[in-house]
Amino acid sequence: MQRKLLYLKSSFFLLLASLSLISFGQTQSDWVAPVDIPIQLSGTFGEFRNNHFHAGLDIRTQGRQGLTVKSVQSGWVRRVRISVSGYGKALYIDHPGGTTSVYAHLKKFTPKIEAYVKEKQYQKESFTIQLFPKINELSVEAGEIIGYSGNTGGSYGPHLHFEMRETKGQLPINAMRYPLDIEDNQRPQIQNFYLYTNTGPFSSRKEFPLVKKNDSVYTTAGICASGKVNVGLRLFDRQDRSHNKNGIYSASVRLNGIEYFSYQMDRMSFTDAKYVNVLIDYQELAKSKRRIQRLVAHPEQKVSFLKNLTGTGELEIESGKSYQLLVEIKDYHQNTTTIEAYLTGTSEKSTPNTDFENILDPSKDYLFDLEDKSVYFPKESFFDPVDVKIKSQGDTLYVGKNKYPLRNTYEVKYKVPQGDSLTLAQSFLAFVNDKGNTGFFTNYEKEGFWQGKSKTLGSYVISRDSVAPTIKAVNFKSGQWLSNYSFLRFKISDDYSGLKKFRGEINGRWIRLEHEPKNNSLIYDFSDLEFKEALHELTIEAEDQVGNKTVFKRDFYRTYN
Repeated sequence: MQRKLLYLKSSFFLLLASLSLISFGQTQSDWVAPVDIPIQLSGTFGEFRNNHFHAGLDIRTQGRQGLTVKSVQSGWVRRVRISVSGYGKALYIDHPGGTTSVYAHLKKFTPKIEAYVKEKQYQKESFTIQLFPKINELSVEAGEIIGYSGNTGGSYGPHLHFEMRETKGQLPINAMRYPLDIEDNQRPQIQNFYLYTNTGPFSSRKEFPLVKKNDSVYTTAGICASGKVNVGLRLFDRQDRSHNKNGIYSASVRLNGIEYFSYQMDRMSFTDAKYVNVLIDYQELAKSKRRIQRLVAHPEQKVSFLKNLTGTGELEIESGKSYQLLVEIKDYHQNTTTIEAYLTGTSEKSTPNTDFENILDPSKDYLFDLEDKSVYFPKESFFDPVDVKIKSQGDTLYVGKNKYPLRNTYEVKYKVPQGDSLTLAQSFLAFVNDKGNTGFFTNYEKEGFWQGKSKTLGSYVISRDSVAPTIKAVNFKSGQWLSNYSFLRFKISDDYSGLKKFRGEINGRWIRLEHEPKNNSLIYDFSDLEFKEALHELTIEAEDQVGNKTVFKRDFYRTYN
């Protein structure tokens, strides 16, 4: 009887495994690449970006816009989002297997999706929009064209940002696991190798030149160290068809054969972004724009992709002992580069600089009341104790220097100055970065104070913007017949505080003006609406961040057949 039960159990698990393989095989065989061109990557999953980890693959589109983009599997459009920043024009498609594919920075959608979106935009009278169609309201087949590649939103050049996610929880997963034809025989490259003394902001680092032993292994001259150290690397990876410097897939650190640190980019959470700046040398990035990746787990970080090891990447080096250090980095195709270094423990210990006057403890909250200005740091504003000097000098409020990553935002209050109504209306609170450049600081006015929150240290001053936005017609003149035109084109810009909002109308009816901030363009498509009149009155109103307004008016003639 027992043998029979064991046989039945074995048969059951074999059946489950077979069904799982069949299901996986079906999923893979039904999968279609999102573009028809050879896949070249300008960004990989999980690579370190400013204030976030990259959640997808950036697929190059040969420097062009308008390439067809296909749904990788059958499903239905779950979300449409149009924004002038971030993902720009983006589609989110749910698939029956529990995954969601994302296509961002699109130039436009296919006609059935475009028509759905345009209807909603005119209902809401807004170009920027977020929509959640009902299940199967916009169904698509595997390989069906859903849009065309572009450069919209926070894109720095034409490409397709492509993601795969687990539908439940919308957790990004590495799209490299799907059958994308990506040729990659190149190993990751290590540019610089460093040892740090600790994980905090006052740690010191020392670079050790690398010596190439062969195509995949580097070494160093003998290293003398003491106490706790951890590894930092400047690195990148490339694929065969692309010259872009992309991120790596995995990294590990072993000391005398014991693994002390390891991660692998298979999936992540968007909340991981909160900790990206403690996995790098933040001061070096802020000062020199050089990103050094730290292979050590900060005590306060809680990223999802780090392996749960007893070690955190901190390596204890004892006096008189010898150690073999192995650092291994890989790309998704398992091309590997290794550093093999040998350390000797010494009795000489480095003494960290502790001579600071303005230490802020992250376990406490701090309120700096400077009469007409104040700064409030709630608990856990920082990851570590930091040295931040707060002072008021004339019109300037100094809130340290951008040397430390913040865990949460802090609050700034600045008393609105007295003055004539026009000057006051054109004044605003500006943030000053380390290079002395000022920009509009997002805030609101309450009880006579400008108030706002920031996640970057720096200075604040009162600035003034007296110039309203400018609007210029590009392809037509007032009083012109435009019956053969397909579009109206404009240039819209603001010289300082930035464009806040705009609205366009023809004969009193709202029109959809497509805005692209990167080239300051506004475009109206004549196919959107039909008018009975031949004479048309066009009005565009624009307002900047401090309330300066421009009204642009033109008449033109056009008949609709």
